[in-house]
Amino acid sequence: MDYQQQYLRWRENAVRDTALGQELAAIEGDAAAIEDRFYQELEFGTGGLRGVLGAGTNRMNVYTVAKATQGLSNYLNAQAAAPQVAIAYDSRRNSTLFAQTAAAVFAANGIRVHIYPRLMPTPSLSFAVRDLGCDGGVVITASHNPAKYNGYKVYGADGCQITTEAAKAIQAAIDPVDPFTGVRWAEFDAMLAAGKVQYIGGDTVERYLAAVDTASVLPAGIKRDVAIVYTPLNGTGISCVPRCLKEHGFTNITIPDEQKDPNGDFPTCPYPNPEIREALTVGLDWARRTGSDLLLATDPDCDRVGVAVKNGGDYTLITGNEMGVLLLDFVCKMRTANGTMPKAPVAVKTIVTTPMAARVAAHYGVQLIDVLTGFKFIGEQIGLLEKKGEQGRYIFGFEESYGYLSGSFVRDKDAVNASLLICEMFAWYKAQGQSLVEVLDGLYAAHGYYEGRLYTAAFEGARGKQKMEAMLTALRAAPPADIAGIPVLQCLDYRQGIGGLPKSNVLRYLLADGMEATVRPSGTEPKLKVYLTAVGPDREASRQTADRMQAYFAQWAAKE
Repeated sequence: MDYQQQYLRWRENAVRDTALGQELAAIEGDAAAIEDRFYQELEFGTGGLRGVLGAGTNRMNVYTVAKATQGLSNYLNAQAAAPQVAIAYDSRRNSTLFAQTAAAVFAANGIRVHIYPRLMPTPSLSFAVRDLGCDGGVVITASHNPAKYNGYKVYGADGCQITTEAAKAIQAAIDPVDPFTGVRWAEFDAMLAAGKVQYIGGDTVERYLAAVDTASVLPAGIKRDVAIVYTPLNGTGISCVPRCLKEHGFTNITIPDEQKDPNGDFPTCPYPNPEIREALTVGLDWARRTGSDLLLATDPDCDRVGVAVKNGGDYTLITGNEMGVLLLDFVCKMRTANGTMPKAPVAVKTIVTTPMAARVAAHYGVQLIDVLTGFKFIGEQIGLLEKKGEQGRYIFGFEESYGYLSGSFVRDKDAVNASLLICEMFAWYKAQGQSLVEVLDGLYAAHGYYEGRLYTAAFEGARGKQKMEAMLTALRAAPPADIAGIPVLQCLDYRQGIGGLPKSNVLRYLLADGMEATVRPSGTEPKLKVYLTAVGPDREASRQTADRMQAYFAQWAAKE
């Protein structure tokens, strides 16, 4: 069925949501708009679904959510005799609607549903899956994407986002489902009244926050006199982060009025990604006005946290790589001092995360494991340790995209846990008369000056996707001998499977002097991502090298 036929079929059958019908009517005769909405179905990958809100097979709407849920229901019912699922959702447009649609479809398929009655962070879903003995979980979120997006993240019984193999099996169960005739539709309120859907109680939240408490490493005698601006960026962090910090003695917290309440339009932050300076504009303004020591900003589903620290007359932003290295060093230092460092400790990072972490880990005698991009692979390593009865060996995991976890109580990045750890680290060094910028400078001096960069090139629509795929094919056919004049020592094609890792559409170039460049398509947006690591004798030299590497890939991406 071509996209025009799909469009006509949706015009006739998509009657559950009035807004979708109006959108379909409005694009009548607009071939480009119709093609964009129907040229493909949203791909169900290891991150589940993610896409622009709207009508069509290539959009997030009640029909694509219901189709995915029906397929997932079929998969779960084939795997377990009486499956259960947990559901959480964030502040985005239609998140509540999509969560309730999913819950009703699961319930209509005989699956017992546990759903949070209010907005809650993604890590609390990872916790709830295991805490409630569920066979899977779903979070309705598009994480840090712009407001026009929403998504559907799927978790396994281990509390991790699903693996590559599970995603393929679930996709196979979704593919044959017709969204209009193949879904067991039901009404949420009716399923709730019948007891087939039940709300997750406050006791689960209390157990989650108690688990976060166990990751605290700051000695009791250290003052918590840190002035903090915290912004949830109109997302779910407001439900847990301030409470967690206050219960640990960090009571001087200011929350910007403009970004305190949940709001899926993100009016003061159109791209609610704490990796981006623009997302921190409001928080930085409040930090300057209040003279605060520290700014924390969590993304809408509260699994990532961005940080800025007061440095002289203004504020310095700490990158994800830098914060990961700081936290790894701090956790190792504190656990060694507290006598809680396990035998044969393990830390985990992704292959696109700074290789500087290996230097820090080696300094403390910590085994560092590299995994593919995606925190689910870090969670998977915790699960493997748990199967051997060795989960206590895990001390820290992080990825360059501002995701951190210092405990095994969840299997995903956790900005509640990370926010507490960052505040504890700040307080510890403040008591020693050091700023985090000074500590970072000391780590660079000890281990080398590593400059991490992320360059992205956008490829919208069907033609953009084809161009992106062609560029990756060309790279494989003719690998570069050098990148910005830096010799390529080795090219690793993870599509072939490297070091026992799952096959993945990733190209990694190991360059001279410990530098790296890794190219991969985004799993959540129509973008090609290039992760760069430059190393130099000082900070300025490494930055200049990173500039050259970035310019090289920008020129490459601009080629027709």
